[in-house]
Amino acid sequence: MSRDETILRFEDLSFEYEQNKPILESVSFSVRKNSKITVMGQNGGGKSTIFKLITSELRPEEGRVILGQGQTIAIARQVIPRDELDLTVRAFFEKAFDDSVKAGLRRDAGKIRDIDPRIDDVLEVVNLKGHAKMHDRVMRSFSGGQQARLLLASALIQDPDLLLLDEPTNNLDKAGIEHLTEFLKAYEKTVIVISHDADFLNAFTDGVLYLDIYTKKVEQYVGNYFNVVDQIAVQVEKEKRKNAQLEKEIQENKDKANFFANKGGQMRLVARRMRDKAEELEDNKVDTRKEDKTIRPFTIPAQPGLAGDILTITAFTTLNFKTHKPVKRKANIELRKNKHLLLKGPNGIGKSTLLEAIAKGETAGSSILPGTTVGYYRQDFSTLNFEETVYDSLMSVMKSPNEETLRATAASFLITGDLIKSKIKSLSEGQKGLVAFARLVLQKPGLLILDEPTNHINFRHLPVIAEALNMYTGAMVLVSHVPEFVAKIRIDETLDLEK
Repeated sequence: MSRDETILRFEDLSFEYEQNKPILESVSFSVRKNSKITVMGQNGGGKSTIFKLITSELRPEEGRVILGQGQTIAIARQVIPRDELDLTVRAFFEKAFDDSVKAGLRRDAGKIRDIDPRIDDVLEVVNLKGHAKMHDRVMRSFSGGQQARLLLASALIQDPDLLLLDEPTNNLDKAGIEHLTEFLKAYEKTVIVISHDADFLNAFTDGVLYLDIYTKKVEQYVGNYFNVVDQIAVQVEKEKRKNAQLEKEIQENKDKANFFANKGGQMRLVARRMRDKAEELEDNKVDTRKEDKTIRPFTIPAQPGLAGDILTITAFTTLNFKTHKPVKRKANIELRKNKHLLLKGPNGIGKSTLLEAIAKGETAGSSILPGTTVGYYRQDFSTLNFEETVYDSLMSVMKSPNEETLRATAASFLITGDLIKSKIKSLSEGQKGLVAFARLVLQKPGLLILDEPTNHINFRHLPVIAEALNMYTGAMVLVSHVPEFVAKIRIDETLDLEK
């Protein structure tokens, strides 16, 4: 297969999760061998659905997906499925092979022989240190950043012709993103990536599939990420100018039609022609793509009536990367109202573990003021009950249930229509994140604990979220590997776990 040959093609494909709720309508595009493609689109618009159609996890209502003969596929998912968190690393990788074989995504059959050396090699590729001792560790014992690397490794170990990456930079620290970027630059096979990290995408992308949530179409562009974003902006402006000119002509013809209609006689025929002309011009108007909707500015109300130290941290535990043993450290952190603390440190050092211990009151080195309502945003959304509807999830955190307030808050986070009746498990990862923020608004916490709140979230929403956190007047503890996001938030104190 030459560089110019097509490895993947969608032909007039349509898909809907529920009747009369289409996600894709008559979508056609192709992907060339060895290309590096980005999928753009709003949260919940169908980006991950495209991946599931490629891997045959979902079947189209109409049209078809065509993969080059003999080509293999592997996908690095956004998150580790909950039923796989208790697998060992070895079992997790074996399952990745087995699932691919069952789905017909690769040609191998039977149990993979000598998988341990292959695991060692691929963990080296994703820069996961200490891998010699990891084969028998349970997946849930790893940090979010380490799990992100394991997800990538589980796809790379299959050496696929087509590599699908769904939000691969989530939870990765700066070093992890840089390592992944360099790997993808050098990768000699085909890659399709879903990500909200513009700088990461621009470093290696040579084409974009733009999924329009309003038209349900996919448009294909050639060029790096930033160039394509500029192309789309230029196209939108052209469409708007064309429609403005047509609108002017339409109004002129309607005005003339009204004028001649009042003259009577033969002038009525002229008026009819003017109206026909206006209708013809109306048909010539183009459907301009609408900008992705952005969540409305919001405030997370702080719990009233709290005084004194809301959170105290006198000790914490980190992981020594050389010995892989826990190390106890001392601290002197006292957070009152309107104080913001940033936790820093590389993947795997123990940031999420410390946040969870604080939130649950399971560490002797920290204490929370009695009576404090804790709002905890977890990177894996495990504070959400996936079997609940969005409505019930939001209602459950309200001290004084009020449906009008609930629905108004939900709408500000783009949770409208039937979405509020949907179960949490049916939402995209980005939509789960927006539900988690809506819960914080309704909960009115005195202590806000946030673990990687930018993961899965559309980049358009991030400035709005940053401003809400910046203005929060309770005590706050934040973990984030996105410096541009952190820079927009007032930080009063920093605790660097590495130091």
